Amino acid sequence: MSAQITLTLPDGSQRSFDAGVTPAEVATSIATSLGKKAISATVDDQHWDLQWPINTDAAIAINTMKDAEPALELIRHDLAHIMARAVQEIWPDVKVTIGPVIDNGWYYDFDRKEPFTPEDLGAIEKKMKEIINLRDAVRTEVWERDVAIKYYEDRGEPYKVELIEAIPGDEPLRMYWHGDWQDLCRGPHLQHTGQVPADAFKLMSVAGAYWRGDSDRAMLQRIYGVAFQNKEDLRKYLNMLEEAAKRDHRKLGREMDLFHMQEEAPGQVFWHPNGWTVYTLLQDYMRRKQRGGGYVEVNTPQVVDRKLWEASGHWDKYQENMFIVEVDEEHAREKAVNALKPMNCPCHVQIFNQGLKSYRDLPLRMAEFGSCNRYEPSGALHGIMRVRGFTQDDGHIFCSEDDITAETKKFIDFLAEIYADLGFTDWTIKLSTRPEKRIGSDESWDRVEAALGDACQNAGYAYELLEGEGAFYGPKLEFTLTDAIGRNWQCGTLQVDPNLPERLDATFVGSDNERHRPVMLHRAVLGSFERFIGILIEEHAGKLPFWLAPRQVVVAAIISDANDYVLQKVEELRAAGIRAEADIRNEKINYKVREHSLGKVPVILAVGAREVEEGTVSIRRLGEKQTSVQSFAETLPQLAQDATPPDLRS
Repeated sequence: MSAQITLTLPDGSQRSFDAGVTPAEVATSIATSLGKKAISATVDDQHWDLQWPINTDAAIAINTMKDAEPALELIRHDLAHIMARAVQEIWPDVKVTIGPVIDNGWYYDFDRKEPFTPEDLGAIEKKMKEIINLRDAVRTEVWERDVAIKYYEDRGEPYKVELIEAIPGDEPLRMYWHGDWQDLCRGPHLQHTGQVPADAFKLMSVAGAYWRGDSDRAMLQRIYGVAFQNKEDLRKYLNMLEEAAKRDHRKLGREMDLFHMQEEAPGQVFWHPNGWTVYTLLQDYMRRKQRGGGYVEVNTPQVVDRKLWEASGHWDKYQENMFIVEVDEEHAREKAVNALKPMNCPCHVQIFNQGLKSYRDLPLRMAEFGSCNRYEPSGALHGIMRVRGFTQDDGHIFCSEDDITAETKKFIDFLAEIYADLGFTDWTIKLSTRPEKRIGSDESWDRVEAALGDACQNAGYAYELLEGEGAFYGPKLEFTLTDAIGRNWQCGTLQVDPNLPERLDATFVGSDNERHRPVMLHRAVLGSFERFIGILIEEHAGKLPFWLAPRQVVVAAIISDANDYVLQKVEELRAAGIRAEADIRNEKINYKVREHSLGKVPVILAVGAREVEEGTVSIRRLGEKQTSVQSFAETLPQLAQDATPPDLRS
């Protein structure tokens, strides 16, 4: 008689089964219809294939296509296998490697001599739909390692052999089939290929990828695909991509003449006058906000001796991301080894350490528009969103542990004001808690995590817990913006750090006249100016808020007789603090409007004979087809008000 196990269902009820029962059998025992709809199970919080045996007591939930998270994982995972099968059915000589699930879809790497073409992708999609329509059953077996290796050696699949040899231990391996096609995979998978929605996926692109990420190994071809639960979700995603392409900050940066990048300075920005105007306006705004928030502004060196980075711990943990500078110091026996600073925090501790600090000096809020440099692989660089040289709106709050809740709430309120001023009202907070490897006592972690959570609640914001995602020395808050087309951008952070003050021997004198360690709160609102400006450009599709627009108003002459009037009005606009320019070129007004609209100028004031005679302007606002005629005397104060940064408006 088989041993019995007890399975607990989501409603709390329990059922007994023979050990080795599969989730498929459990589903059918509950209801025949559930057995047909089932796609996988969750067993003790692990995603479980319907064909895997259960040998011990466990909690079980049966998943169907209505359960979004497991459904999407399985759809995307199965499509990776179906795509690999389709490729090998069309081109039998192609070698397969790996095909993991990623955000919104999957990829699979192939070894093929000829490059895949767009036409090839169409043929692969067609073949995939044929495989889906076959409704081939998905089967799985567990094989001994030597059997699996011989299987792949016999079929000329060297990449699979290498993958097996790289798997530690000697435990058996799981194999999956649909039809005659087989792959090494830990699973889980759907019951048959027909469960994959044939109208909810699309192959997107092909890219090169080195085998195992090693540039000394074979260059493979990586095919990317996206997939969703239904056709409508796919349509929404493709529409979002289309909208994102229109908003691409690199394209708009060219059209608005904001910046450029070039290969002689990879990952670094050449700011043009228009772009630098946006940058300095944003920086001036942040400087005023920080001053009002009780911050003192500092500035620290770009190049710092390795000794400081060794003392702070960055030399051991972060060296591969640092730009090292070796200098032959005069009369020195050995080279001085320095690094361009990748972050500002150790330097801020140096300022804190100058002179004796008292508890009366705390909390000390220190801010810097800190110019930093970090090595990023060239493949990871992306316009001004992912760069090597950037400026952080960096700040560090030195305080006691008792101050953490109050200072965190103060920061959240501060950040919320700034995001609202910049047009972002949809944002979320994530609280990353203690990781497995950490310093400090559990009691200390309890207090600090509770302090951050309490601060969020006191500020009126819910937060999502990210268990185990904190740094080894302390928990952190992450602030994520959602933009106009639904994309998420992690920007703001607040990190609790007792470690760096300890390493760099920061102290203050308490009310008891004894020396104490301050806690250091690392905080940023924008993250980096470069990336945040990129986000602003894409959020607004280049149509920046009027006060941030580098070119606010163009006064354009319709006829040459209006030129003097145009120049006079430009002077009056500039005197009112508005960035205005004249366009008195001998071109048709429609040509001028098109050109300045492409450059995302918010307001065009057109002036002809009638406007000169009546002292008016014809106003066209960016994105509006209609024009309106208004007296210049009325227009000027309206534009002056719009040009005023939000924190300076009455």
